[in-house]
Amino acid sequence: MNFLDEVKEKINKKIKPKNLILIDNSKFHSNHKSFDKKKFHLKIIIESERLKKMDKIDAHKEIYSVLKSEIKNRIHALEIEIH
Repeated sequence: MNFLDEVKEKINKKIKPKNLILIDNSKFHSNHKSFDKKKFHLKIIIESERLKKMDKIDAHKEIYSVLKSEIKNRIHALEIEIH
């Protein structure tokens, strides 16, 4: 299982969204000074009634708590879109 599949599985297991799309945007950041090819720039598009009802900051905190170790070790940037 690759890293993106692991992230999707973890979010699906903990948050149980109706729909989840995970996009690797790392290639668009390769020219940045701090670019690290071992870390990912990800975009999450998530459909979740529970997250949608929460304050945006609290919903983002929820996702960040699920991906805590991945953010520390493998994710450089995370863009979150909640529907």
